[in-house]
Amino acid sequence: MKRFLALSFFLLSLSMHALGQNSLPISDVRVEGLQRISSETVFSALPISIGDPVSSRSVANASKALFGTGNFDDIQIGMDGDVLVVRVVERPAISAINLEGNKALATEALLDGLKNAGLAEGQVFKRSTLDGMKMELTRQYVSQGRYDASIETDVVAEPRNRVSISINIDEGSNATIEHINIVGNTVYDDDTLLDLFELKTGGFFSFFSSSNKYSREKLKGDLEKLNSYYLDRGYLLFNADSVQVAISPNRQSVYITVNVIEGDKYTVSNAELSGDLVLPEDDLKRFVLVQKGQVFSQALVTSTEEFLTKRLGNEGYNFAKVRGIPERNEEDKTVDLKFFIDPGKRTYVRRIDFEGNARTSDEVLRREMRQIESAPASADKIELSRIRLERLGFFKEAKVDTLEVPGTDDLIDLRYSVEEQSSGSLGASVGFSQDSGLLLSANIQQNNFFGTGKQVGFGVSRSDFATSANFSYLDPYFTEDGVSRGFSVFYRTTDYEEINVASYTSDTYGTSVNFGYPISETERLGFDLGFNRTTIDAGVSAVKEIKSSPRILDAIDNYFISRIDPATGAYTAAEVLEDISNLPTTALVDSGEEGFLDKYGEEFNNFTAGISWRQSTLNRGLLATRGASQSLSLEVAVPGSDLEYYKLGYEGQVYIPISNSFTLRVRTELGYGDGYGELENLPFYENFYAGGFGSVRGYKSNTLGPRSSNADIYRISQAATAIDASGNALALSAQGAYVLDPVTGQLVVDSANSFSRDPDPFGGNVLVEGSIELLFPLPFVKDQRSVRSGFFFDAGNVFSTECGATQINCSTPEFSNLRLSVGVGATWITGFGPLTFSLGRALNDEKVDETEIFQFSLGRSF
Repeated sequence: MKRFLALSFFLLSLSMHALGQNSLPISDVRVEGLQRISSETVFSALPISIGDPVSSRSVANASKALFGTGNFDDIQIGMDGDVLVVRVVERPAISAINLEGNKALATEALLDGLKNAGLAEGQVFKRSTLDGMKMELTRQYVSQGRYDASIETDVVAEPRNRVSISINIDEGSNATIEHINIVGNTVYDDDTLLDLFELKTGGFFSFFSSSNKYSREKLKGDLEKLNSYYLDRGYLLFNADSVQVAISPNRQSVYITVNVIEGDKYTVSNAELSGDLVLPEDDLKRFVLVQKGQVFSQALVTSTEEFLTKRLGNEGYNFAKVRGIPERNEEDKTVDLKFFIDPGKRTYVRRIDFEGNARTSDEVLRREMRQIESAPASADKIELSRIRLERLGFFKEAKVDTLEVPGTDDLIDLRYSVEEQSSGSLGASVGFSQDSGLLLSANIQQNNFFGTGKQVGFGVSRSDFATSANFSYLDPYFTEDGVSRGFSVFYRTTDYEEINVASYTSDTYGTSVNFGYPISETERLGFDLGFNRTTIDAGVSAVKEIKSSPRILDAIDNYFISRIDPATGAYTAAEVLEDISNLPTTALVDSGEEGFLDKYGEEFNNFTAGISWRQSTLNRGLLATRGASQSLSLEVAVPGSDLEYYKLGYEGQVYIPISNSFTLRVRTELGYGDGYGELENLPFYENFYAGGFGSVRGYKSNTLGPRSSNADIYRISQAATAIDASGNALALSAQGAYVLDPVTGQLVVDSANSFSRDPDPFGGNVLVEGSIELLFPLPFVKDQRSVRSGFFFDAGNVFSTECGATQINCSTPEFSNLRLSVGVGATWITGFGPLTFSLGRALNDEKVDETEIFQFSLGRSF
């Protein structure tokens, strides 16, 4: 076979020699030696077709074209009669790439770089490409100050014409900066200028910050900061003339010298607009930040250019160009600034298209558009439309592309691309909180019901202190103007004794309908009408503010009321009462004030009306880091309700960026409520409470503020044995507590048998809270969007404008009575919900306050 092939190509070579004399047309093309590459790939690259005459020149061109594909190591072309024969030897394919030793550069980043250069699994192996990448990787490590880095490659042949590539990397160590010297500066000293640099010489924190590790990119950035520092202070001709980077012989130390020319300081003699002013000059001048007499600042020039460009873009001039041109006067060291404006053509939006919304209808997206078709293309409105799509919560991301319309220079099309995500939930959850104990809930919530953008939800929950069920519906675009309409139905039963509140239970059910009206892109008015029915069960241990006392604890079969002999003051014979209702009416005495339920009953039907205003510029709905929000609300139980009262509330927060890593959050919450008409005070079950998460951490939840007054609770004497012949009880139980005074006919308390307990928090009608938090990123956490951590300082308390005579810790609002705490807290968004904890220390707690250093909750964020 080998002899045959050798003979064949000998004949082919002879025929090629003949071709040098005469060109012959070919009747067919035959390709030999292919393994992985298809013959179609060869034919598409071959510049010779059937019927073409063949000459030595055309064969040379064909060979060059096939080599140009990079798929072959060897190519031989000849003639077998009138058939063109192409024999190839394929280059091997890469079966695997293995990286070892890299830490400073991530494996994924390296593999992506190799792939872009043509080295990836499945691609054709090229030695030249591998050698080039080896040199490039070495340069990257040198740019990081790793001068002793080395890279070794190994190519191993494998069956079926494949190879595997091993890249062994020795990253070496970063060279440290021993000295940075600035030469030529006279206006600013070395310390001032070196403070601008990210690169530093060794210091106490260098081990953690790596600021003393040399990096070419960091040095480039530092030189740009230095240049900007001078340009923003009037030194228009400043120049970092040259930079020398010297390396020690052992390649472990770096010495940097920066030579600068400061030049003279310039002031602005005039600043004016020129070019084609398509908008009124007075309108555009508002955006010129540079004024006559100011020291020249490049930052102000750049900002002016950006503001003018944006202003023109908002009027449809999306391709406008603004350039600040300084004209120096060397005699008086001044600068005459002219901002030249080239607006270009005004563009209009021809069509707006959407893609990626498989479940959500186009109408839901289109109603969020602030840029409309056939209108001038406004850069602000185009971007605002994209932001509004992301705020819907239906999409992971929204992008917009501006497409030119072929054949025109003043029309564009907009294409908004969205990536849908789940906008609803169906399931159950389990959580735990120190405040509420075990939390069980099940819910069905769909914020994009059948792609219509409407919200429908149903949920039930159960905890140690509450059971609730609710159904809600909201149409955010009840009208085309963005007026929303919704309604809800709910039922809730609560045992407040389980959450550190005065002992009583409440059953509430009701319904409400609400409307929302947008008054700007960031503001919204809300209106609410509702009805609720509340039933209060105070129980025998209810406090005096809820129900009057003294009161009898229980009613068992037979009671014995002993009488007091007015002459001797001793107990006389006991009288048998088979039912507590047989007590003399004069014996039902109440020595204290009437409680709320004594005055107003235990069942209340209330009709409520509410109005609210909300403004938000937050960058996220959860764990925001930028922007601000505030809301003001008023809820009123309207005249005709069983109880007439109102509640006014305000909440506000602002995030102030300090640096790229640190943010200051300032929060406040205020509340006030009172009764009107025949109701003297705010109903006790509508009181405000403070303490715990979302309030003043370091104090137990709901424990701050006024305390209740314990009721005087006693037991009626119960016979322990039968009555003797004289009618006297042979013995009295230790439960005896009431005796009947024959003179007054009233019950007299035997205080030795009374019941007592610590006073419970009762809340108040005034709430004052505030906090300052320094938010910082947690180390070793890649996705900081799901984590929040910060140091906090909390202040707040609950007050009452109508304190009871026997209430403790009750006062009107006073700054000196605010409770303070400091600590650190963190929230992590897990698959089960937000996991939150805090370590807080109360700073000025009183004896009655209940503190708690460690607090945590699953299902709630701070």
